[in-house]
Amino acid sequence: MKIIHSLVPVILCSLLFTSCATQNLLTQSRQQEVNTSREDTVFAYNPHYAYQLRKDDKINISVWDNDDISVGSVYGIYNSNEVYGKWLMLDDSGYVAIPKLGNVNLLGLTVAQVKVKLQNAFKKWIVNPVIDVKVLNKEVTVLGELKTPGKYTLDKENNTLLEVIGKAGDFDFYANKKKIQVIRMVDSLPVAYTVNLTDMQQFTTANVQIHPGDIVYVPSRRGKHWDKRAGSTIVPIASAISSAVLLGKVF
Repeated sequence: MKIIHSLVPVILCSLLFTSCATQNLLTQSRQQEVNTSREDTVFAYNPHYAYQLRKDDKINISVWDNDDISVGSVYGIYNSNEVYGKWLMLDDSGYVAIPKLGNVNLLGLTVAQVKVKLQNAFKKWIVNPVIDVKVLNKEVTVLGELKTPGKYTLDKENNTLLEVIGKAGDFDFYANKKKIQVIRMVDSLPVAYTVNLTDMQQFTTANVQIHPGDIVYVPSRRGKHWDKRAGSTIVPIASAISSAVLLGKVF
């Protein structure tokens, strides 16, 4: 009977240790997946930032009073252009086929630069053309402890971390606000920046600019892992203790 009783704490410690070790291994794996050596330069605030068009970008081109050469409209109250295919997509070389103009290379240009380029091109047919351009698929991916994680469209040129978190419905209960990660692809490699939104003295630097293609990951606090472990650990522990007690009664 004494031997059985002495085994109970051993079983308890063994189950808890295994669960903690597994969680630590997963945490270490996530941290090793990204490069943090370039974070200061990559995530430095740039007041003059402007998105540059990339391959596979979807764009609308609106020419005032010339619907026949417009592709979609950026002025509608309910913009369903992407749903109905009223957009142009940059191919692998950055070209798009524009009515009257043919294939035009827009790769690496900002929206402002695209407008100027198209205005100059359309002057052959239109006097003082008024052109607007919109990129439809400027998106950010938000993952982790948020109420509605997912992909969100960035309608503005300059967006901040808090604005993106607001789009995702704010933090969930278990969100770890001290270790939020913003991940950005640079030269085909992920670069991560860790943000602490609980320190108001560092609020300006913590509320970083968010660029299209960024990933925002909000990890969970340890409490969530403990709650999950409690559910999966207490049952086998109770079963082990019951078995031990039963064996003690038998012997």
